[in-house]
Amino acid sequence: MRGFASLRPRYEASRPRRVKATELSGAHPDARDPMVLGAAVERLVTDNGWAADVAVHAVFGRWPQIVGSEVAEHCRPESYRDGHLTIRTDSTAWATQLRLLAPTVVRRMNAELGDGTVLRIDVQGPEAPSWRRGRRSVRGARGPRDTYG
Repeated sequence: MRGFASLRPRYEASRPRRVKATELSGAHPDARDPMVLGAAVERLVTDNGWAADVAVHAVFGRWPQIVGSEVAEHCRPESYRDGHLTIRTDSTAWATQLRLLAPTVVRRMNAELGDGTVLRIDVQGPEAPSWRRGRRSVRGARGPRDTYG
C-alpha cells in the first residue's frame, strides 16, 4: 500500500494555484496600472482616432480669438465632419460676408490645427421659421418674403 500512497498528491486541492506571470502587474509599468485622468483620455482619443475631431472642437471654444470678436458675434461653428466645417450666421448679410472671408478662415484654422484639417467651409444663413403650419399660416400663401436679417 505504501507504494500507491506516494503516487497520490496530498495537498493539491487545498493548495492555491499560481497565477500566470502575464496576469501579474509587478514592479514594471503595465497597461493595467492606474493612470492620471489626462493620460487616460489622451490614450482613448489616440486609440480611437479622434485627435482631429477633438482638436477642431477645442478650436470651437476659441472661436472669437480665431475669427475676431465682431465676426464671432454674428456667426458660430456648428459641425465638423471629414474636413468640412459648417458655420451658421445670424443674417444673410453676414453669410455673404463670411463666404468672402472663407479662404482666410480656412488658412487660420489650418494654422491652428495643422495643414489639411479644414478643407472647406459651408456657410449657412439663419434658419427661418416654417409658415406652413400654425396660427399665422394662410392656405395657398407662400409666406413672407423676408430674409430674416
